[in-house]
Amino acid sequence: MRKFNYKAREKATGKSVKGNIQAENERVAGRLLVEQGYIPEAITDAEEGVFGKGRVTTKDRITFTRQMATLIGAGLPLATSLRTVVEQTQGKKMKLIAEDILHNVEAGKTLYDSFSQYPEVFNGVYLALIRAGEASGTLDLALRRLADQEEKDAAMMRKIRGAMVYPGIILVVIIAVLAFMMIMVVPQVKGLYEDMGKELPGLTKFLVGLSDFFGQFWWLVLLFVVGIIVGCWFAVKRTKPGRKIMDSFKINVPLFGGLFRKLYVSRFARTAEMMLATGVPMLDSVKIAIESVSNVVVEEEYEKSIEIIKGGKPLSEALREREYMLPLVHQMASIGEESGKIDEMLGKAAQVYETELEEQINNISTMIEPILMVIMAGLIGVVIGGTLLPIYSLVNSVA
Repeated sequence: MRKFNYKAREKATGKSVKGNIQAENERVAGRLLVEQGYIPEAITDAEEGVFGKGRVTTKDRITFTRQMATLIGAGLPLATSLRTVVEQTQGKKMKLIAEDILHNVEAGKTLYDSFSQYPEVFNGVYLALIRAGEASGTLDLALRRLADQEEKDAAMMRKIRGAMVYPGIILVVIIAVLAFMMIMVVPQVKGLYEDMGKELPGLTKFLVGLSDFFGQFWWLVLLFVVGIIVGCWFAVKRTKPGRKIMDSFKINVPLFGGLFRKLYVSRFARTAEMMLATGVPMLDSVKIAIESVSNVVVEEEYEKSIEIIKGGKPLSEALREREYMLPLVHQMASIGEESGKIDEMLGKAAQVYETELEEQINNISTMIEPILMVIMAGLIGVVIGGTLLPIYSLVNSVA
């Protein structure tokens, strides 16, 4: 049963009333109000406000999927499995969604139809595998594949973010050291030269000017930086051109570009493998695999292969000329087409690139460290050259 808020008028008096009522759906709630002597004016789901709060984490979704796969695989009926999962789910929003899915299934809807009401939680890959699993009677296998893949994706993203933590810390240290030098040291050098009536060297003049500007207009600099960050975030999140620029930067940025390309290729190959292994038709599998990439630029390039497949060409040929598609994928697809095991071959290609990704991520800190050290040494050297060396010059001239 679900709870609904309602606004209605009493039939007898016309008095306006508000309240809540429990019913299976909105239509049943309206019928119950009429039977109670009310004329319904508005009926809304009381849980909609709760659904809008918080979020479903990747961990919540993986746990939910894994539990469903285990229970259905053990032979429990779908409704019983869902009811058990609802009782065990910890995340508030995930629990409410699971309860709603259970109500829909008990009302006669398919699991696919019930899940598809929450596209912000269950993406195209998830829904396609659910539909294929229901149609083929292998729902537990489809759910297990989903849970395995989401765990791999989550682990990979954790490693990528972790690899970026070290460079971030180094950059913060660089900024802190430079700020200290500009705020504490440079003004004292300026005062020393003014007291002695000496003219500042060119480099020191530049640093003093920079220090005075930041000291006087720090609020403007802060506002500018915040504006840039918010503007970039808005452009990337809300506009396709902004997201396209960011996605293009990801695959072309030095050092990280190759890493992102392997990530997108492995996602495509792994998703296509899951789709084909579960019985999804080739064209649908490729379309869903492209959507799973999550990079507008790469998706647009991969989408060119769809027309080639529609023209009757094999997948290996459709992928051969695609930019950003690494060669092993179409080579393994060609072997799979000859052996009749294309899903297995795509899975092996994905495994190769996933292994390479892990190795590359583990080496990123080692690769970035000398570059950051050189940058830090250069910047600090400029500041020292504009502060300490003039002081030594003054000491020598006095001596």
